[in-house]
Amino acid sequence: MPRLKLYSTPTCPWCAKIRELLKSNKISFTDFDVTASQKAARELRDISGQMAVPMILMGKERIVGYDEDALKKLLRIK
Repeated sequence: MPRLKLYSTPTCPWCAKIRELLKSNKISFTDFDVTASQKAARELRDISGQMAVPMILMGKERIVGYDEDALKKLLRIK
């Protein structure tokens, strides 16, 4: 399975929900705080064309915003 990246901010409640979902399903991920890293902020903007968080990137698949059904489908979890 490709490495999962989460672009987020520390104050975003939807980002926290995604972190919780990933951790509760023991899914390994790298969390990029776009408020602390200009590089991560540029990557987010380059990939999605916007600064909206959360954004999940896994291989060529991306999900912008909190879409639990899409996340579960992508991660193959119930």
